[in-house]
Amino acid sequence: MIADGLPALEARLAHDLAQIALGGPDWTHPRDLDGQHVYDVVIVGGGQSGLSAGFGLRRERINNILILDENEPGQEGPWVTYARMVTLRTPKHLTPVDFGIPSLTYRAWWEAQHGAEGWNKLDKIPRGDWMDYLRWYRRVLDLPVRNGARVELIEPLGGGLFRIHIAGGDAVIARKVVLATGIQGGGEWHTPAMIRDNLPRHLYAHTSEAVDYAAMKGKRIGILGGGASAFDNAQFALNAGVGAAEVFIRRKVLPRINPIRFMERVGLAARYRALSDADKYRAMACFLSHNQPPTNDTFERAAALPGFDLHLGSPWLAVEAVNDGTQVKVTTPKGTHLFDFVVLSTGLISDHALRPELRLVADSIARWGERVPVPEGCDVAPSIGDLIAAHPYLGPSFELLPNTPDKTAQVHGLFAFNYAALLSMGLSASALSGLEQALPKLAGGIADQLFLDDKERNLAAFLTYDDEEFLGQWPRKETA
Repeated sequence: MIADGLPALEARLAHDLAQIALGGPDWTHPRDLDGQHVYDVVIVGGGQSGLSAGFGLRRERINNILILDENEPGQEGPWVTYARMVTLRTPKHLTPVDFGIPSLTYRAWWEAQHGAEGWNKLDKIPRGDWMDYLRWYRRVLDLPVRNGARVELIEPLGGGLFRIHIAGGDAVIARKVVLATGIQGGGEWHTPAMIRDNLPRHLYAHTSEAVDYAAMKGKRIGILGGGASAFDNAQFALNAGVGAAEVFIRRKVLPRINPIRFMERVGLAARYRALSDADKYRAMACFLSHNQPPTNDTFERAAALPGFDLHLGSPWLAVEAVNDGTQVKVTTPKGTHLFDFVVLSTGLISDHALRPELRLVADSIARWGERVPVPEGCDVAPSIGDLIAAHPYLGPSFELLPNTPDKTAQVHGLFAFNYAALLSMGLSASALSGLEQALPKLAGGIADQLFLDDKERNLAAFLTYDDEEFLGQWPRKETA
């Protein structure tokens, strides 16, 4: 620990923020609805995307905002809930949420506590440290987060307003709503029908859920899926005392290519939005055809543990509860296996119609399948084509668009700053690799909408502006 490290850094950050005049007076117009305060922007989700979106809006002098998160303070996002990797998968040198302010970077926060000498020796960012950094980020920026606020429904009121219904009967009103709801915020985690229809709920969990691995000491678990989270959960479970963790993959070889690294190197992550729709389609058809491989350290960490096993070319053909509902029998082309519990690393489905909070507007949102035909010569698998078609077709600043002109009022003011933006905006809202480029687009787009919604009022005020600034006189008055 460096003496006075964080206090000194926080003093430097306060000075830096003062130098860029952060927190200047709002230029938007205060309003209420039947005596209830109207926020300019409500952000749903207080994880890394929601917090940094809030800071981005403050940099645009939009301070009348509120961030809602369903979790308790310090538990926002996946990092201390269902994420089970030891380190982040992204390179440590990325600067996704600091807006170019050196004293706000993760590196500055880390070095303030551990010294500059150790930075080069640090490989990847430890998962828990990243969450600690986000807690610090929220505190030093004094961001307005309301915890324990689960959004149940977003209701269009007309006149450019939305009522956001919160579990427990409360509600807030906003002109703009940002869905900073993470990787699952554009749909739902995928549970195969074979699992859902044949196993009681106490015998399985998705990797996105809380799993009490410590309670399974000495037991055998089977993990379906070959994504990075499968290996994260295998090593986590074994370190928690699980006796055996076996990963089953349909492919005969492990995925080895991570297209995200290429996108970072050539600028595709930053410039993706400049592509034509046809080129975006081709790029994402390729991207979605790749399973993200585990990082080398995650794989080696899992593979080195006693009790780990990997079954290649072994899709699950059938599952059933056996032994009075206490175990699961899994059938693969290579034989059967008996487990005490099974875990699903089966990804997610991007479809805004699956989001309960969007049920009043889902039918009004434009989709890729309605706007963009399959490009000529693009040989896309039907499953990938269906996945692409279900994504919302967004405007240039993450705004949801109507599927017909008469639905404009239903969706104008809604922004999808979550994984659903993948097709339209690339690696952006839910990937650390893309946040640096995405955040200014989002904040600027919201500011533009707020200004244009009040265009007549703003222009009228400008055209009649007559405050005298210059006080000089000529000829000069003689003084005695």
